[in-house]
Amino acid sequence: MVAAAAAAAAWRFWPEQGFWNPCRAALPPHLANHELVAAAWAGIDPAQVWDMHVHLLGTGDGASGVYVNPQTASVLHPTLYVRRAFFLNAACGESDRAYVERLRTLADELRPGAKLLLFAFERVHDSRGAPDLKHSMFYVPDAHARDTARAYPQRFEWAASIHPYRADALDALAQAKRDGARAVKWLPAVMAIDPASPRCRRFYDALRAHDLPLITHAGAELAVAGHDWDDYGNPLRLRPALDAGVRVVIAHCASFGEDRDLDRGTQGPSVPSFALFERLMNDARYEKNLSADISALTQLNRVRPALARVLEEERWQGRLVNGSDYPLPGVMPIYSVDYLVSLKLLDAAAAPVLREIRLHNALLFDFVLKRSLRSNGKRFGAGVFQTRSFFEPRV
Repeated sequence: MVAAAAAAAAWRFWPEQGFWNPCRAALPPHLANHELVAAAWAGIDPAQVWDMHVHLLGTGDGASGVYVNPQTASVLHPTLYVRRAFFLNAACGESDRAYVERLRTLADELRPGAKLLLFAFERVHDSRGAPDLKHSMFYVPDAHARDTARAYPQRFEWAASIHPYRADALDALAQAKRDGARAVKWLPAVMAIDPASPRCRRFYDALRAHDLPLITHAGAELAVAGHDWDDYGNPLRLRPALDAGVRVVIAHCASFGEDRDLDRGTQGPSVPSFALFERLMNDARYEKNLSADISALTQLNRVRPALARVLEEERWQGRLVNGSDYPLPGVMPIYSVDYLVSLKLLDAAAAPVLREIRLHNALLFDFVLKRSLRSNGKRFGAGVFQTRSFFEPRV
């Protein structure tokens, strides 16, 4: 009942800015130089700012190797079709090249030195470790992410995406490390990866040896369709990785959906995924190797109760890293700054400025919005956004 009431309150503000991104051109001077933008960058070293959650997508029209499931372009699969339309519109790019060029343009409107961590995206693999394109909604090869980052090194870094069931998983991981990958990205409920499976153990050992963090989604997944693998998104299924010493980043703080409380048995009650995330974050055993990213926490379906809780929990601040989840900040219906104002998380005077910034630059919108949030006097500190050191090799 509480969750339903919160959802009803959120969607009263929908759609605040319509359904489609107008994809306006360069940020005008009155926004680029606005005091709200200046305040967001105050106390921040742009050279240390890496937006660590950026999706590298495309249409598969070029030589990138990007694959998009044909179902997503068919009106016979309306849910998939609409999702694809929203993502392409949010990214303001109808081709592989256009996607990258728009992303580069947006990045260039950030302060000099700031970078984006571009995600490759692995295919589904079956129980034998073979690729399964039929059940893969899209695929972004490591090579495409690597080559895009190399083409624009002043703005881009990259993260690999490697299925641990692959026969060549350890070789692929070693190659990704040699090629400059900064992390590995998983979306278990979509890629058919069970993080608790013993089959992952060798991969975890290799991640630790290479000192590469694992960025992995937890909680319910709505942006990309899966196939009855929702249980793989349970935060508690990440314990084997943590126990193996892997540096794990839980995406979105597992701020949406419900999972079984496996600590009460395999048929334990369903509880909010965020509650299980809190349990892990508060476990002293994982203080040194468990972090979380704050991407998507400002979306309508994630704000309550997670956003205020994460803002106010001082013990977690040094373990939070910022990412935008681009292109989602450009999906117009899923954000509402007026809703954040109604919850007293955002000053009303900031709302019209943020809305206007968003029409031009979804990345800057996301950054300035998060820097402007307050809850009972607490805010995200500069360290949450200065993530570069987290992804650089440690001595």
